[in-house]
Amino acid sequence: MEKIKFMSEEMNEEVDFYVLEQTKVGGVSYILVTDSEEDDAECLILKDTSGESQSESIYEIVEDDVELSAVLKVFEELLEDVEIER
Repeated sequence: MEKIKFMSEEMNEEVDFYVLEQTKVGGVSYILVTDSEEDDAECLILKDTSGESQSESIYEIVEDDVELSAVLKVFEELLEDVEIER
């Protein structure tokens, strides 16, 4: 599993996440990340909100319920062997 670092602007600190999967929906990039490599880990869906001219990606947590549900269905199909509880 790929490990990536994020800078949390709210807490002004780096946070490590493990990338489980990535996909594009409607031209927007999403990644499914977890805070641990253990079986019962918390996961988040992050959305790339950076512009095309930016050299680094900017990810935000998907909080809209409709968007979250739609993207979660895509990740569930991609990760057949992983159970995601809502």
